[in-house]
Amino acid sequence: MEQYDIIIIGAGPGGLTAGIYAGRQGTKTLMLDKGFIGGVGREVPEMENYPGFDLISGLALIEKMKGQCEKNVEIHEFEGVNTVLDIEDGEYHFEVQTDKASYLAKTIIIATGSEHMHLNVPGELEYKGLGVSYCATCDGLFFQDKEVVMVGGGNTALQEALFLSNLGCKVTVVHRRDEFRAQKILQKKIKEKGIKTIMDSTVTSINGQQVVESVTLENTVTGDLSEYPTDAVFISIGYKPHTKIAEELGIELDETGHIITDKWQKTNKKYIYSAGDVCGGLKQWIVACGEGAIAATSAYKDIEI
Repeated sequence: MEQYDIIIIGAGPGGLTAGIYAGRQGTKTLMLDKGFIGGVGREVPEMENYPGFDLISGLALIEKMKGQCEKNVEIHEFEGVNTVLDIEDGEYHFEVQTDKASYLAKTIIIATGSEHMHLNVPGELEYKGLGVSYCATCDGLFFQDKEVVMVGGGNTALQEALFLSNLGCKVTVVHRRDEFRAQKILQKKIKEKGIKTIMDSTVTSINGQQVVESVTLENTVTGDLSEYPTDAVFISIGYKPHTKIAEELGIELDETGHIITDKWQKTNKKYIYSAGDVCGGLKQWIVACGEGAIAATSAYKDIEI
């Protein structure tokens, strides 16, 4: 089996930054991801708060980070990790088994990120790809000049609503509370663009024949139901962390299901670190990058000791 100082599981912003730092420290590092490099970071339409860039898309930034990372790190896309086994004795502490091979590692960095949360309402699964989407940058072009509903009230929801509006979609934002959680600057832009909002409302079903035709809305204050016509439903209500590997390894999770780490990104299990959205906290790109840098530095120091 091939042997590595560090194996990074997951290649989003946190994992890629860990790779950049690990590679520059001279460690032999392998990065594994079950899909494309970047994860959900690829879907961010526009960022205006990443230092050094007035405006950049998630995909563009991922490509820049990947280019930096692959100079010193071996990257395997579309290679999912099935399990990680403990090794009791010797220099290598873990055997990482994927769907293609097995590898030995002295240390592990878990940067598995998260996945889109679902509404779990009738019609959501039935119309996925037929008007139901979780990615505005992926599917927005299909709905130019058409009515679309964006469900959510956080930063990502409003960013994607603005993106869809700029594409020419006729956007309505539906949010279950009486005010948005998103940054004030995004709320201001929503108003300036004249994007329609429906507050204090939840989507209770997604309706149609062969494709999406409407949503049923429930007012959270009065309980009244109404049908709202739309050609598409974009869902952005948060993310669920990918913690399967962590749970199998006995790594402690907090009450929200995220991995617990100390300030050096160390978990409760020796030689295992974590970074990015799977750790919870402030789920921002720059935070994931900072945690990735710390995790790789911690792993390097523990190997040197």
